Amino acid sequence: MSMRYFLPAEAGTRLSALIEAWRNDDLVSRIWQKDASVWTGSDEGKWLGWLDTIDRELASLARYANLRRDIVERGFSDIVLLGMGGSSLCPEVLAVTFGVRNFHILDSTVADQVRSLGSRLDLERTLFIVASKSGSTLEPNCFKQYFFDRVAQISDRPGRQFVAITDPGSQMEQVARDDGFRHIFYGEPTVGGRFSALSAFGMTAAAAMGLDIEMLLGGAKAMAEACREPDAGSNPGALLGLILGASHATGRDKLTILTSPELHDLGAWLEQLIAESTGKRGVAIIPVDREPQIEAGSYSRDRVFATVTFAGDTRFDALLSSLERSGEPVIRIDVDDTYQLGREFFRWEFATAVAGAVMGINPFDQPDVESAKIEARKLTDEYERTGALPPETPFYSEEGIELYADDGLAEQLKGHDGLREVLRAFTGKIGAGDYFALLAYIEMNAAHEEVLTSIRRSVLERTGNATCLGFGPRFLHSTGQAYKGGPNSGVFLQITADPDEDLAVPGRAFTFGVVAAAQARGDLQVLIDRGRRALRIHLTGNLGAGLARVAAAISD
Repeated sequence: MSMRYFLPAEAGTRLSALIEAWRNDDLVSRIWQKDASVWTGSDEGKWLGWLDTIDRELASLARYANLRRDIVERGFSDIVLLGMGGSSLCPEVLAVTFGVRNFHILDSTVADQVRSLGSRLDLERTLFIVASKSGSTLEPNCFKQYFFDRVAQISDRPGRQFVAITDPGSQMEQVARDDGFRHIFYGEPTVGGRFSALSAFGMTAAAAMGLDIEMLLGGAKAMAEACREPDAGSNPGALLGLILGASHATGRDKLTILTSPELHDLGAWLEQLIAESTGKRGVAIIPVDREPQIEAGSYSRDRVFATVTFAGDTRFDALLSSLERSGEPVIRIDVDDTYQLGREFFRWEFATAVAGAVMGINPFDQPDVESAKIEARKLTDEYERTGALPPETPFYSEEGIELYADDGLAEQLKGHDGLREVLRAFTGKIGAGDYFALLAYIEMNAAHEEVLTSIRRSVLERTGNATCLGFGPRFLHSTGQAYKGGPNSGVFLQITADPDEDLAVPGRAFTFGVVAAAQARGDLQVLIDRGRRALRIHLTGNLGAGLARVAAAISD
């Protein structure tokens, strides 16, 4: 359970004081007693089921083994998990890290993404897992309807190719029963989505992949036992959380995540856990994942650097040593093998809860995720009533590119001539303590990520400020909370595009293209309502060419 750290003097002094205070107030024990007063004294005690979910899951090993046996005997060649946020990110990490190529994740309403996945599947031999705690979340319901309708065209028992993971008594449970789903697995209502990795939402997917669940949970259980240590200075989860909290108190509110290549997708899970838990009441720890590297002395001095690497991986040693010499906070975590992911899931969950307590917030709610959902729902409801989304007018346009912003920002940018000057003026608003976030409502693929990463690199090299990249709408259920509920230190560039070919959502008047457009517009509106600096670029025509033009305009 190796973890080493370096802190500059001020953060180190704060950490020592926090360790002493946590020891004197017996706060670790009070967490395990599910005492809400450790945080804000509101409803935190209702959301601490993740502390003891491991034993519940270990008691379900036979059922998970039966699921895997059933998949093999039925001859399913592909498995698709349909979900969002906490329901999809742990399964994604497991599939990517363990190289399970026939396990796919759909967590995007972008029509091109849905169509791209569907085109790769042999529908007769595909099992779909619908993961939704409440069963009322828009995106998984759309995914389920789309693929259920497609399977129904080739099978008189389409439900036999579907599995549900949901909370007892949910809307999804009723749908699964009515439609004759093959299996229903139940989550624990006292475990929130982003803390659900070691619950049925993570372990059902792990079982479907054929992973050794007992080994995953065994490592997690060992970490959980270590996190019962009442002395926070000797507790691996509590100590990590106190380091994050102490660093945040000194202005280090960006967490730069660096991993061994084989573990790279862990950052996506950490993004949601940390951003959605800490980003509220005007404070946040902003996770920075998969950012290009620059020289140690060129980074803005508002970061903590954390590595999760295989023991013996020295790829970051020179950078980290240089950062430490420059007085930057550094955390180094070593893992011995991929099955230690279970251990890290629990460590970081406990640490995030502890950091939230230090920051004086409730780490288990997500009020601003709901605000974006409400705005998107208004737009889809209007589309169903009228057959169209509300009209909008760009403040700037040229062939294939339209720009949208609130009136104040639009007026500031109108005075600049040409796309390059407008975008340079916009990115010029990034100041000390700020971060830059790309919010891309386009298909998530390697080609698009490469171009968007080049934009991040340009901004990073020019400013040294932290840069983030999120594909919509998936980031709405993770970093979107911190972007809206955290400090007003983000500069947001949203990118949208028309789908190559739209897809209908069976049983609804709207299409996937309408849903994605509504989510992007709702997202932008909430950012504007929060007083954020936010610009939307809408691309028409050839998407690749449009992205290249945007990248060139920012990079020149």
